[in-house]
Amino acid sequence: QLQLVESGGGLVQPGGSLRLSCAVSGFSLSYYSIGWFRQAPGKEREGVLCISRSGGSVKYADSGKGRFTISRDNAKNTVALQMNSLKPEDTAVYYCAATSTWLCTLGRSSDYDYWGQGTQVTVSS
Repeated sequence: QLQLVESGGGLVQPGGSLRLSCAVSGFSLSYYSIGWFRQAPGKEREGVLCISRSGGSVKYADSGKGRFTISRDNAKNTVALQMNSLKPEDTAVYYCAATSTWLCTLGRSSDYDYWGQGTQVTVSS
């Protein structure tokens, strides 16, 4: 059973940065594409960024373009989400998720089979 554990969330001021990490266990990360999603109170879960199994393809939602980047280290079984220039509207619970498809998608959370428990990111002064 694949397990994902997010870490790195917290409280940050507007304009600040956070680096979230997703640690994968149970199977090799190299068999999975990984997506980062977020869900704010009262809103639907939305895709933020995803990275393909090889790392050669990355997709960005408009919300994170120019501010967020994603990277993966298959040897360490970890995926990172670097978030810069954070805004109050980035406040949400952030989740990493895994799918065995070769390429990743952001349109539907149902495309992903495994999910972490989430980590809270709060952007506030």
